[in-house]
Amino acid sequence: MLTLRHPLLSYRMLNLTGLLICVVAMAIALWLQYSVGLEPCPLCTFQRLAMIAVGVFFLLAFLHNPGRTGQRIWNVLAGLSALAGAGVALRHMWLQSLPEDQVPACGPGLDYIMDVFPLWDALRMVFSGSGECAEIDWTFLGLTIPQQALLVFAGLLVLSVVQIVRR
Repeated sequence: MLTLRHPLLSYRMLNLTGLLICVVAMAIALWLQYSVGLEPCPLCTFQRLAMIAVGVFFLLAFLHNPGRTGQRIWNVLAGLSALAGAGVALRHMWLQSLPEDQVPACGPGLDYIMDVFPLWDALRMVFSGSGECAEIDWTFLGLTIPQQALLVFAGLLVLSVVQIVRR
């Protein structure tokens, strides 16, 4: 088991760190949308939902500050949310790596899909891909938005696992 005794590495501080990472990631996503003008594609929206879920679990763990078992439960939930977000980011990266002739055609917007189709059909349509999800509109340090999101989700997953396995 991993033992961390420094006060800055307490369960509470690590949960606060995870929460702050989620807040910064969402602030950057909102800045890209409202200041830069990049509208999120359906997969970006699901990545945002996963980031919000991870942040909520870290927030609840921070506020609740339970014992070891409670921390493990909160961090398992945060880790599962991070895994889901990483899966969406991987799917998004795969769509962006397709040659232009294999990119799916652009479909209707996420709002329309969620309003018209049953939930499972809507999710199937979103994850089967859309041409708008294959576009690379912005990069930072040579990384696309889904690649950056994958790195953040991986870091949050590591943070969750550290708290799950520690004494």
